[in-house]
Amino acid sequence: MARIQVSHLTFAYDGSPDLIFDDISFQIDTDWKLGFIGRNGRGKTTLLRILTGELPDQGAVSAPIAFDYFPYSIPNPHQTPLEMAADMDEDGQIWRFLKEIADLDIADEILSQPFSTLSGGEQAKVLLAMLFSREHHFLLIDEPTNHLDMAGRETVSRYLNSKKGFILVSHDRAFLDGCVDHILSLNRANIEVQKGNFSSWEENKRRQDQFEMAENARLKKEITSLQSAARQARSWADKVESTKIGMLPGQEKNMDHRAYVGEKSRRMQQRRKNLEARMEKSIDEKQGLLKNIEKAEELKLFPLPHPAHQIIDCKDISIAYENRKILDHLSFSLKSGDILALTGRNGCGKSSIFRMLTGEIFPASGEMRLASNLIISSVPQQAHLQGTLRNFIQESRIDETLFKTILRKLDFSREQFEKDMQSYSAGQKKKVLIARSLCQQAHLYLWDEPLNYIDVLSRMQIERLIAQFRPTMILIEHDRTFVEQLATKIIVLKQQDPYNNARKSMDEKGNMAYNNR
Repeated sequence: MARIQVSHLTFAYDGSPDLIFDDISFQIDTDWKLGFIGRNGRGKTTLLRILTGELPDQGAVSAPIAFDYFPYSIPNPHQTPLEMAADMDEDGQIWRFLKEIADLDIADEILSQPFSTLSGGEQAKVLLAMLFSREHHFLLIDEPTNHLDMAGRETVSRYLNSKKGFILVSHDRAFLDGCVDHILSLNRANIEVQKGNFSSWEENKRRQDQFEMAENARLKKEITSLQSAARQARSWADKVESTKIGMLPGQEKNMDHRAYVGEKSRRMQQRRKNLEARMEKSIDEKQGLLKNIEKAEELKLFPLPHPAHQIIDCKDISIAYENRKILDHLSFSLKSGDILALTGRNGCGKSSIFRMLTGEIFPASGEMRLASNLIISSVPQQAHLQGTLRNFIQESRIDETLFKTILRKLDFSREQFEKDMQSYSAGQKKKVLIARSLCQQAHLYLWDEPLNYIDVLSRMQIERLIAQFRPTMILIEHDRTFVEQLATKIIVLKQQDPYNNARKSMDEKGNMAYNNR
């Protein structure tokens, strides 16, 4: 076990007056399984790029081991994974790669297919297997879950838990809990390392925040009391001093009285100084508090009530593309106030259901009934945004003040409002789409993987929002914690024998789940 030391790191992008990092220092062990968390735009990916040497910095990074970054670009994506592994393997020990592949539950036939034809989840697993097959390397893993479905996340989490020596950027709470033993937290005012997983870090953070807020309230009360006492002491001291200075003629002989008054004045002045010193100390202590408390203000949603109790009723729905069935014999209903989660492996037809509900495609067979005059608000999976926020607001026909207020609550700085959206991080772009949906009054909200790239604190804000306002909603989401906290119904779509009909079953929470076959 060795140490990676970062000392007095300072960094800003060329042409920007804003510092991303300002004199930060920390050290970690090369055997740790380190989860790296922080708000979108704080600099997590930037720090990883600094560690790899891709970005210059002011400071010192000392590491006795080479860094590898995930994801990395493939020189020839038309090669198969086996061909790629052979080119990367300097020692000709391709068996290491095959061993890693087996641990990641990748089918053998995938190894002989061109890498470019694999799904995003399959590509992520292949790249992880390649990196972990190299010895004496420390991995910097940047958001591997964005292309993984729920089952894939569980597989990769178990896989990473069997490894050591990596920094993992992820916002999925269950995923982090399953595979890390330390947390590197990029806070508002500093960066800190803590032993444990995300849940233990969250509990420690909650206790620390509660302590600081209580201490802040106590010191604030103490400062007010000291200010009042200091004003009174100053008034008394000034009155005593005036009796010494303003003695009438003939009283000069009473030197004992003058000495007494002088001593009393000195003591009163000293008391005043002591009170002011205590007050300054309390102010300094108070200023050292609350710097890392995240201002995760509560969001609001304005769903429209629909006069119809039944919003959606689908019976024996089949969806096909080019004569290939994606879904077959799917039946479900949605009532006002239901929150329905669509889960299942990538490619099983979840997004196709959204496209059907919005009228983009039509079912090949079956019956679909939607409540009349249904207003739908959507958050798409992809966020291809560019141009100014002002133009986006005008095109979306939403309230500018409300929209920007929501973004501010999601940790957008005012400076971000003036930038081209193309320069936003992936998480910031997704927040723009979520904020737009929150500004739209609708009967039904269709959110397609809304949490991709979204930082964990914002996820918890959005989770509290949905739990409070209970909009009628259909979610496609692979964050297990988010789904378990919110869903009133769960549909599990499974790609199985296309000749068998869908069968109904009950999941462990007692919600109706439809397993598509």
